[in-house]
Amino acid sequence: MAAAVTYAAFLWWFTTGVVLWLCGRPRASYRWSLAGATLLLAVALVGLYVSSRETTAPSAFLAFTCAVVVWGWHEISYYMGLVTGPRPAPLRPGSGGWQRFSQGIATSLYHDLAIVCTGLALLALTADSPNRVGAWTFLVLWVMRWSAKLNLFLGVPNLNEDFLPPHLRYLATYMRRRAMNPLFPVSVTAGTGVVVWLVYPVAAGASAFDGAAAGLVATLLALAVLEHWFMVLPMNEAALWGWGFKSRKTPASPRALDAGRS
Repeated sequence: MAAAVTYAAFLWWFTTGVVLWLCGRPRASYRWSLAGATLLLAVALVGLYVSSRETTAPSAFLAFTCAVVVWGWHEISYYMGLVTGPRPAPLRPGSGGWQRFSQGIATSLYHDLAIVCTGLALLALTADSPNRVGAWTFLVLWVMRWSAKLNLFLGVPNLNEDFLPPHLRYLATYMRRRAMNPLFPVSVTAGTGVVVWLVYPVAAGASAFDGAAAGLVATLLALAVLEHWFMVLPMNEAALWGWGFKSRKTPASPRALDAGRS
């Protein structure tokens, strides 16, 4: 299980940095970056199908990696501003309540629908298969992404505006800075509880496949919970991906936070 924890943490850190680096490059490079990501997406879908038929530790690692690659395609297409929503604009002045929420949904509607369609496709691809690590991995990323977005919408001390590329800075107008919101304790408590639920059977003894599967998914979820804590704790989390910001003309500030990864 130690190998699964180490690998999941490295892949989380590395893929986040890659997305930041690619999306910080000149926009003229986006077509080639997306073309490469799309090629990897196709390979990852094949890998998910093949790995779903086996219950070995290597197949769990392969399914996990492929799911992260699939998710990465959505992250790249979104942060490059290529697949976002029908409202690529700041919050309308004076908007509040339902208007603020509906306008916020419209900024990333196409992106969110694409993720739902992909998630359903992964469920169909791995239906009746013994290895569903890929589907669970994608589900964790999707749920925790929405949790992070809702927490930013409701209000947290540390926002993520500096991590947004210049062409998406308007998204910061939909976020709110406040000491706490009612959803945050629920998000971190529920996430931590699921991590414990995933790890407990492994502690009691499990096969190599089950240990790898639980370790990979639980570590990813634990990191997503950690990213939630980054929203409220005075931590210089941007230093983790300093190399990812080197492609930008204007570097991110130390207080930046990446809401798109969780």
